[in-house]
Amino acid sequence: MRHVAFCLLLLAAPAFAEEAENPSGRELMSEALQLFMQGLMTEVEPAMEGLSELLDNIDGYHRPEILPNGDIIIRRKRADDPISDEIEI
Repeated sequence: MRHVAFCLLLLAAPAFAEEAENPSGRELMSEALQLFMQGLMTEVEPAMEGLSELLDNIDGYHRPEILPNGDIIIRRKRADDPISDEIEI
C-alpha cells in the first residue's frame, strides 16, 4: 500500500510543480492587491504623520468662528488669553 501511495505522489509531483510555476488568477490578483496596498501605505504614511501632528496640536486653538460675511476664523490660544472655549448650557 505504501508503494502505491508513493507512486501516486511521484505521478502527481509534476502537476504540483506546474501549478506553482503558473499561478492561478486568484493568486495573481492577491499578489497584485498586496503590492498595491504596500505602495499606497508608502505614499500615505507621510500625510498620516502630518495629520497625527496636527491632531496632537489641536488643543492650541480656539473653536472656529464664522463671521456674518462667511469668513471662518481659527484663533491660536495664548497663555494670557481670557477667551474661554467652555460651552454654556
